[in-house]
Amino acid sequence: QVQLVESGGGLVQAGGSLRLSCAASGLTFSSYSMGWFRQAPGKEREFVATISRIGGSTVYADSVNGRFTISRDNAKNTVFLQMNSLKPEDTAVYYCAASPKISRLAYASSYDYWGQGTQVTVSS
Repeated sequence: QVQLVESGGGLVQAGGSLRLSCAASGLTFSSYSMGWFRQAPGKEREFVATISRIGGSTVYADSVNGRFTISRDNAKNTVFLQMNSLKPEDTAVYYCAASPKISRLAYASSYDYWGQGTQVTVSS
């Protein structure tokens, strides 16, 4: 079965950095667009970033553009999210997701598979 396993979350001070990883198994990784979403307490899940199947195209939410970088290693079936200049408002559970689509990737409904999430907490 398909599994997406996130890692790399934790507690960091404002201005710091974290690198999230998501290891995929049970699917042909290079056939899927990958995305990162996040959900803060009491809020809806929101789009963070997405990357195309071979990594040639990326899209970011305005709130993270210029601070976060999504990348992937198809040889290792892994997608990454490098998060710099973290702010307290970045505190959330971060989820990676896999989509067979090549468009509408800012929408959670476009994704077929989801990881269990990893907590990121940014202290002020």
